[in-house]
Amino acid sequence: MLRYRTGCYSDRMSYLSELRAVVGARPLHSIGASAVLLDEAGRVLLQRRGDDGLWGLPGGGLESGETFEQAARRELNEETGLDMPLTFWQAVSGPELYHRYPNGDQVYFVGGLCRGRLDAAALDQAAPDDSGETLALGWFGLTELPPISANVNRLTLGLLRREVGLPMLPLEASPPPPAGDHLRELRALVGHRPLFAPGTNVRLTDEAGQVLLLRRTDNGLWTLPGGSMELGETFEDAARRELREETGLNVGELTPLKLFIGPEYRWTYPHGDVIDNVSQLFAARYDGGALRLQLEEVSEARWFALADLPPDNELSGRLIVDNLRL
Repeated sequence: MLRYRTGCYSDRMSYLSELRAVVGARPLHSIGASAVLLDEAGRVLLQRRGDDGLWGLPGGGLESGETFEQAARRELNEETGLDMPLTFWQAVSGPELYHRYPNGDQVYFVGGLCRGRLDAAALDQAAPDDSGETLALGWFGLTELPPISANVNRLTLGLLRREVGLPMLPLEASPPPPAGDHLRELRALVGHRPLFAPGTNVRLTDEAGQVLLLRRTDNGLWTLPGGSMELGETFEDAARRELREETGLNVGELTPLKLFIGPEYRWTYPHGDVIDNVSQLFAARYDGGALRLQLEEVSEARWFALADLPPDNELSGRLIVDNLRL
């Protein structure tokens, strides 16, 4: 079943479009959410996009203060007229999620996939908004997919196919990620304004169950090893790099524990920069080796028993408090 519509593009300024007005078409992280809806026959709901005429999952960029679930539900409502609660499924990131839009804007998607179930007949009530983002809606079997837009959609549909024993979809080739300190370079253009900062923290524990904390040089508070993601990194790539840079340590397996996102995890640095954290927490075991601290950022490292952690007011914000309480 397909439902078609016409319309024009909205001039509503989003987080990303406001950023684009300052930085142009250069590569950016696009923090977005996708609504992955299946009907009773296992078909997936897709929209035909207004920008390239290809098909993808309903979804779009987060606005400041939103969670992945909230953004996916809002985008679903805007692009289909449907409204329903969605459950976070998993996050996706990495160099293959590069995308260049028809207008030249370049992004690396950091996506939160959110799932739900919907009766096929509910699509009869679909009524997308007038932005022109949605040209058509339809249910598609996982073996009968139309031409798909962007690797983030190909990857997501591949993950669904893998669940039922089908092969992943092939991804289009992506250019090598740009080198450099992405967040610092972006700050030079946009100043202190709030920015989404995808990143990671690592809860590193030793054989006695003690956790490694680092004292920050900028505010004197305790934190976990971690930091912001560079363009084209996965969350795990970023975790390993930050742990190595800040402590000199390499670890074996990294176990994802939880992704932290939402208005409670906004952080203002002493110099005034504001970030909205999109932070994946990992667990790892300390396998030995000497600590080599990144002294421009870390003044001290110490192992703490979980029953003897510093008080909350000596920890570097709500994110680190909740990372340690998990």
